[in-house]
Amino acid sequence: MTPPTIGVLGAGVIGSSVAHAAAAAGYTVTLVDSDPAALDTARRTVRRHQRLATLLGGASAPALDIRPATDLAALSDVGFVVENTTESERAKRALYPELEKVLAPGTTIAANTSAVPIGRLAEGLADPGRVVGVHFMNPVDRIDMVEVVRGEDTSDAALRDVDLMLRRMGKKAVVVRDAPGFVINRVLMPVVNLAAAVVADGVATPSQVDDLFKGCLGHTSGPLRTADLIGIDTVVRTLEVLHEHYGTDEFTTHPALRRMVDQGRLGAKSGRGFYSYDGN
Repeated sequence: MTPPTIGVLGAGVIGSSVAHAAAAAGYTVTLVDSDPAALDTARRTVRRHQRLATLLGGASAPALDIRPATDLAALSDVGFVVENTTESERAKRALYPELEKVLAPGTTIAANTSAVPIGRLAEGLADPGRVVGVHFMNPVDRIDMVEVVRGEDTSDAALRDVDLMLRRMGKKAVVVRDAPGFVINRVLMPVVNLAAAVVADGVATPSQVDDLFKGCLGHTSGPLRTADLIGIDTVVRTLEVLHEHYGTDEFTTHPALRRMVDQGRLGAKSGRGFYSYDGN
Protein backbone atom coordinates (compact mmCIF):
# COMPACT_ATOMS: atom_id res chain seq x y z
CA MET A 1 0.00 0.00 0.00
CA THR A 2 1.39 3.40 -0.96
CA PRO A 3 1.81 5.64 2.12
CA PRO A 4 -0.43 8.70 2.21
CA THR A 5 1.20 11.98 1.22
CA ILE A 6 1.00 15.11 3.32
CA GLY A 7 2.47 18.53 2.79
CA VAL A 8 4.51 20.45 5.33
CA LEU A 9 4.79 24.14 4.53
CA GLY A 10 7.74 25.90 6.16
CA ALA A 11 11.11 24.23 6.79
CA GLY A 12 12.14 26.06 9.93
CA VAL A 13 12.77 24.45 13.31
CA ILE A 14 9.18 23.38 13.93
CA GLY A 15 8.41 22.60 10.27
CA SER A 16 11.39 20.28 9.90
CA SER A 17 10.45 18.61 13.17
CA VAL A 18 6.87 18.06 11.93
CA ALA A 19 8.20 16.70 8.63
CA HIS A 20 10.45 14.25 10.44
CA ALA A 21 7.71 13.04 12.80
CA ALA A 22 5.24 12.60 9.94
CA ALA A 23 7.72 10.72 7.77
CA ALA A 24 8.70 8.51 10.71
CA ALA A 25 5.00 7.64 11.02
CA GLY A 26 4.99 6.36 7.43
CA TYR A 27 3.83 9.42 5.54
CA THR A 28 5.38 10.55 2.30
CA VAL A 29 6.12 14.21 3.04
CA THR A 30 6.35 17.08 0.57
CA LEU A 31 8.32 19.74 2.45
CA VAL A 32 7.94 23.20 0.90
CA ASP A 33 9.89 26.36 1.63
CA SER A 34 10.68 29.23 -0.73
CA ASP A 35 14.21 29.39 0.71
CA PRO A 36 16.49 26.59 -0.58
CA ALA A 37 18.88 27.22 2.33
CA ALA A 38 16.06 26.45 4.78
CA LEU A 39 15.45 23.16 3.00
CA ASP A 40 19.15 22.29 3.24
CA THR A 41 19.09 23.06 6.96
CA ALA A 42 15.95 20.95 7.33
CA ARG A 43 17.71 17.98 5.70
CA ARG A 44 20.51 18.24 8.26
CA THR A 45 17.99 18.59 11.08
CA VAL A 46 16.11 15.48 9.98
CA ARG A 47 19.38 13.53 9.82
CA ARG A 48 20.10 14.59 13.42
CA HIS A 49 16.62 13.46 14.47
CA GLN A 50 17.24 10.11 12.79
CA ARG A 51 20.59 9.62 14.49
CA LEU A 52 18.99 10.41 17.85
CA ALA A 53 16.13 7.99 17.14
CA THR A 54 18.68 5.27 16.38
CA LEU A 55 20.59 5.99 19.59
CA LEU A 56 17.45 5.96 21.72
CA GLY A 57 15.85 2.98 19.99
CA GLY A 58 18.90 0.79 19.72
CA ALA A 59 18.22 -0.05 16.07
CA SER A 60 18.49 1.70 12.75
CA ALA A 61 15.61 4.13 12.21
CA PRO A 62 13.54 3.47 9.04
CA ALA A 63 14.29 5.41 5.86
CA LEU A 64 12.16 8.53 5.49
CA ASP A 65 10.44 9.78 2.35
CA ILE A 66 10.71 13.59 2.50
CA ARG A 67 10.58 15.43 -0.81
CA PRO A 68 11.78 19.05 -0.73
CA ALA A 69 10.30 21.75 -2.98
CA THR A 70 10.37 25.53 -3.27
CA ASP A 71 7.01 26.07 -5.00
CA LEU A 72 3.52 25.86 -3.50
CA ALA A 73 2.43 23.98 -6.62
CA ALA A 74 4.24 20.92 -5.23
CA LEU A 75 1.36 20.61 -2.76
CA SER A 76 -1.28 20.11 -5.46
CA ASP A 77 -1.56 16.35 -4.90
CA VAL A 78 -1.18 16.05 -1.13
CA GLY A 79 -4.05 14.91 1.05
CA PHE A 80 -3.33 17.17 4.01
CA VAL A 81 -1.15 20.22 4.72
CA VAL A 82 0.51 21.38 7.94
CA GLU A 83 1.39 25.09 7.67
CA ASN A 84 4.35 26.23 9.81
CA THR A 85 5.29 29.64 8.39
CA THR A 86 6.37 32.64 10.44
CA GLU A 87 4.20 33.69 13.39
CA SER A 88 2.72 36.71 11.64
CA GLU A 89 -1.01 37.06 11.09
CA ARG A 90 -0.47 39.35 8.11
CA ALA A 91 1.93 36.93 6.40
CA LYS A 92 -0.28 33.91 7.03
CA ARG A 93 -3.45 35.65 5.85
CA ALA A 94 -1.69 36.61 2.61
CA LEU A 95 -0.50 33.04 2.12
CA TYR A 96 -3.73 31.12 2.68
CA PRO A 97 -5.63 32.22 -0.47
CA GLU A 98 -2.56 31.29 -2.55
CA LEU A 99 -2.38 27.95 -0.80
CA GLU A 100 -6.06 27.28 -1.40
CA LYS A 101 -5.58 27.84 -5.14
CA VAL A 102 -3.12 24.95 -5.48
CA LEU A 103 -4.80 22.44 -3.17
CA ALA A 104 -7.39 19.94 -4.25
CA PRO A 105 -10.94 20.71 -3.06
CA GLY A 106 -11.52 19.68 0.54
CA THR A 107 -7.83 19.30 1.41
CA THR A 108 -7.43 20.16 5.09
CA ILE A 109 -5.08 22.98 6.10
CA ALA A 110 -3.70 22.50 9.62
CA ALA A 111 -2.36 25.81 10.93
CA ASN A 112 0.53 25.21 13.31
CA THR A 113 0.39 28.63 14.95
CA SER A 114 1.31 29.77 18.43
CA ALA A 115 -1.36 32.42 18.83
CA VAL A 116 -3.11 33.60 15.64
CA PRO A 117 -6.85 32.83 15.80
CA ILE A 118 -7.85 30.10 13.36
CA GLY A 119 -10.96 32.01 12.32
CA ARG A 120 -8.82 34.92 11.17
CA LEU A 121 -6.72 32.63 8.97
CA ALA A 122 -9.81 31.09 7.39
CA GLU A 123 -11.44 34.44 6.57
CA GLY A 124 -11.86 35.03 2.87
CA LEU A 125 -11.26 31.44 1.80
CA ALA A 126 -13.75 29.76 -0.48
CA ASP A 127 -13.83 26.86 2.00
CA PRO A 128 -13.07 28.17 5.51
CA GLY A 129 -14.16 24.84 6.98
CA ARG A 130 -10.92 23.23 5.78
CA VAL A 131 -8.78 25.21 8.28
CA VAL A 132 -8.07 23.77 11.74
CA GLY A 133 -5.42 24.64 14.34
CA VAL A 134 -2.81 22.02 15.20
CA HIS A 135 -0.36 23.41 17.74
CA PHE A 136 2.59 21.01 17.90
CA MET A 137 5.12 21.40 20.68
CA ASN A 138 8.85 21.27 19.98
CA PRO A 139 10.45 18.73 19.71
CA VAL A 140 7.51 17.19 17.85
CA ASP A 141 8.78 13.61 17.90
CA ARG A 142 9.08 13.58 21.71
CA ILE A 143 5.92 15.38 22.85
CA ASP A 144 2.83 13.23 22.51
CA MET A 145 0.11 15.78 23.32
CA VAL A 146 -1.13 18.24 20.68
CA GLU A 147 -3.40 21.25 21.13
CA VAL A 148 -6.03 21.13 18.37
CA VAL A 149 -8.08 24.27 17.78
CA ARG A 150 -11.53 24.22 16.25
CA GLY A 151 -12.40 27.51 14.58
CA GLU A 152 -16.00 28.67 14.26
CA ASP A 153 -16.13 27.31 10.69
CA THR A 154 -13.86 24.28 11.08
CA SER A 155 -15.63 21.26 9.61
CA ASP A 156 -16.08 17.84 11.15
CA ALA A 157 -14.14 16.44 8.17
CA ALA A 158 -11.12 18.61 8.97
CA LEU A 159 -11.17 17.44 12.58
CA ARG A 160 -11.36 13.82 11.43
CA ASP A 161 -8.36 14.37 9.16
CA VAL A 162 -6.38 15.81 12.04
CA ASP A 163 -7.39 12.98 14.35
CA LEU A 164 -6.29 10.39 11.80
CA MET A 165 -2.93 12.09 11.26
CA LEU A 166 -2.21 12.46 14.98
CA ARG A 167 -3.20 8.89 15.80
CA ARG A 168 -0.94 7.64 13.03
CA MET A 169 1.85 9.70 14.59
CA GLY A 170 1.12 8.19 18.01
CA LYS A 171 -0.16 11.44 19.50
CA LYS A 172 -3.15 12.50 21.58
CA ALA A 173 -5.24 15.58 20.87
CA VAL A 174 -7.03 17.98 23.17
CA VAL A 175 -9.56 19.97 21.11
CA VAL A 176 -10.20 23.51 22.34
CA ARG A 177 -12.20 26.46 21.03
CA ASP A 178 -10.63 29.26 19.03
CA ALA A 179 -9.17 32.30 20.80
CA PRO A 180 -5.88 34.22 20.49
CA GLY A 181 -3.16 32.07 22.06
CA PHE A 182 -5.66 29.21 22.60
CA VAL A 183 -4.74 27.60 25.96
CA ILE A 184 -1.03 26.84 26.02
CA ASN A 185 0.39 30.17 24.96
CA ARG A 186 -2.26 32.35 26.53
CA VAL A 187 -1.07 30.90 29.84
CA LEU A 188 2.60 30.15 29.10
CA MET A 189 3.68 33.43 27.51
CA PRO A 190 2.96 35.62 30.56
CA VAL A 191 4.86 33.06 32.67
CA VAL A 192 7.90 33.26 30.36
CA ASN A 193 7.62 37.06 30.36
CA LEU A 194 7.63 37.22 34.16
CA ALA A 195 10.40 34.63 34.43
CA ALA A 196 12.54 36.79 32.14
CA ALA A 197 11.81 39.76 34.41
CA VAL A 198 12.89 37.78 37.49
CA VAL A 199 16.22 36.98 35.81
CA ALA A 200 16.69 40.55 34.53
CA ASP A 201 16.07 41.90 38.06
CA GLY A 202 18.76 39.61 39.49
CA VAL A 203 16.34 37.71 41.71
CA ALA A 204 17.36 34.31 40.31
CA THR A 205 19.35 32.69 37.52
CA PRO A 206 17.57 30.88 34.66
CA SER A 207 18.50 27.50 36.12
CA GLN A 208 17.17 28.50 39.56
CA VAL A 209 13.86 29.59 38.04
CA ASP A 210 13.54 26.34 36.11
CA ASP A 211 14.66 24.19 39.05
CA LEU A 212 11.90 25.70 41.19
CA PHE A 213 9.27 25.00 38.54
CA LYS A 214 10.54 21.45 38.14
CA GLY A 215 11.01 20.64 41.81
CA CYS A 216 8.01 22.46 43.27
CA LEU A 217 5.46 22.24 40.48
CA GLY A 218 6.45 19.08 38.64
CA HIS A 219 7.29 20.77 35.33
CA THR A 220 9.51 18.80 32.99
CA SER A 221 11.84 21.61 31.95
CA GLY A 222 10.71 24.95 33.43
CA PRO A 223 9.59 28.11 31.58
CA LEU A 224 12.99 29.41 30.45
CA ARG A 225 14.32 26.13 29.06
CA THR A 226 10.96 25.82 27.32
CA ALA A 227 11.36 29.34 25.90
CA ASP A 228 14.75 28.35 24.50
CA LEU A 229 13.18 25.35 22.75
CA ILE A 230 10.37 27.48 21.33
CA GLY A 231 12.80 30.19 20.20
CA ILE A 232 13.04 33.59 21.88
CA ASP A 233 12.10 35.31 18.62
CA THR A 234 8.94 33.19 18.45
CA VAL A 235 8.17 34.02 22.08
CA VAL A 236 8.42 37.74 21.27
CA ARG A 237 6.24 37.44 18.16
CA THR A 238 3.67 35.43 20.09
CA LEU A 239 3.54 38.03 22.87
CA GLU A 240 3.06 40.71 20.23
CA VAL A 241 0.13 38.83 18.69
CA LEU A 242 -1.44 38.33 22.10
CA HIS A 243 -0.95 41.98 23.06
CA GLU A 244 -2.51 43.07 19.78
CA HIS A 245 -5.62 41.01 20.52
CA TYR A 246 -5.97 41.44 24.30
CA GLY A 247 -4.13 44.72 24.97
CA THR A 248 -3.35 43.81 28.59
CA ASP A 249 -0.09 44.29 30.50
CA GLU A 250 0.80 40.62 30.93
CA PHE A 251 1.41 40.41 27.19
CA THR A 252 3.71 43.45 27.00
CA THR A 253 7.08 41.98 26.02
CA HIS A 254 9.76 42.48 28.65
CA PRO A 255 12.76 44.46 27.30
CA ALA A 256 15.12 41.64 28.28
CA LEU A 257 13.47 39.35 25.71
CA ARG A 258 13.80 41.98 22.98
CA ARG A 259 17.48 42.46 23.84
CA MET A 260 18.05 38.73 23.50
CA VAL A 261 16.55 38.77 20.01
CA ASP A 262 18.64 41.81 19.04
CA GLN A 263 21.76 39.96 20.24
CA GLY A 264 20.90 36.83 18.27
CA ARG A 265 20.30 34.83 21.47
CA LEU A 266 17.32 32.93 20.08
CA GLY A 267 17.60 29.79 22.16
CA ALA A 268 18.61 26.25 21.22
CA LYS A 269 18.44 26.92 17.47
CA SER A 270 21.09 29.68 17.65
CA GLY A 271 23.26 28.00 20.29
CA ARG A 272 22.48 30.47 23.04
CA GLY A 273 19.39 31.83 24.77
CA PHE A 274 18.84 31.68 28.49
CA TYR A 275 21.25 28.74 28.29
CA SER A 276 24.21 27.84 26.07
CA TYR A 277 24.00 24.80 23.78
CA ASP A 278 27.03 22.83 22.63
CA GLY A 279 27.33 21.88 18.99
CA ASN A 280 25.36 24.84 17.59
